[in-house]
Amino acid sequence: MSKRRPPLPFREITGRSGRRGFELDPAVLNDRTDIISFLRTRRSTEPGAMTGPGPDAADIETMLEIATRVPDHGKMEPWRFIVLQGEGKARFADIVARRWQAIEPATPLTDKRAQVDLFRRIPLVIVVVGRTQPHPKIPEWEQRLSVGAACMNLLLAAQALGHAAQWRSGWTAEDEEIMKALGVRPDQGEFIAGFFFIGSRDPAAPPAEDRRRPFWQDLVTWWSGPPAENGKRDKD
Repeated sequence: MSKRRPPLPFREITGRSGRRGFELDPAVLNDRTDIISFLRTRRSTEPGAMTGPGPDAADIETMLEIATRVPDHGKMEPWRFIVLQGEGKARFADIVARRWQAIEPATPLTDKRAQVDLFRRIPLVIVVVGRTQPHPKIPEWEQRLSVGAACMNLLLAAQALGHAAQWRSGWTAEDEEIMKALGVRPDQGEFIAGFFFIGSRDPAAPPAEDRRRPFWQDLVTWWSGPPAENGKRDKD
């Protein structure tokens, strides 16, 4: 018989939008005691707090296996993966640097928006490429949802294995020259769903902190039927 889990330690905060939310106590973040504890406390690692080493070959294979184990209506397989590490990642980082200098000549490579430092410093980057196709029964939006599911599974797998990881997008996910360098084909329905930076948490980095999360109770309606025309529910 299932039991309700006790609440986790948190502090309530209000976001800039005025909506209420909460942050978990840093001490409970990324609790890998069991799968439910991990899902309740998962927190990505800021790239600035990442360093080496990266995952070994066995962990990379496991992460990619899990990334493909997602809902996929019609077995469309609307995703593929590009692994950047070692010399290949270094060459790609140089491409990113040259492209940034071409489009933002007045902004230094050290600017956070450039992301050059991330590609050079973090040991593993996995690019998730979505690829939607026309289908008489499976709309594009369903295929894109499957891509998002693959992204989330990849992130969860990396963190569940004990690695530091973050899912990022930014200008590199939309730039035509970057996509061309990676062999991504927008003319064939492909797009970059995200870059996944994966390494280890730097022991010299400040302790991890949570970000504001919504209270799920504020976002759920327990539906019991449509409202009556006067705005009140009909009585049975």
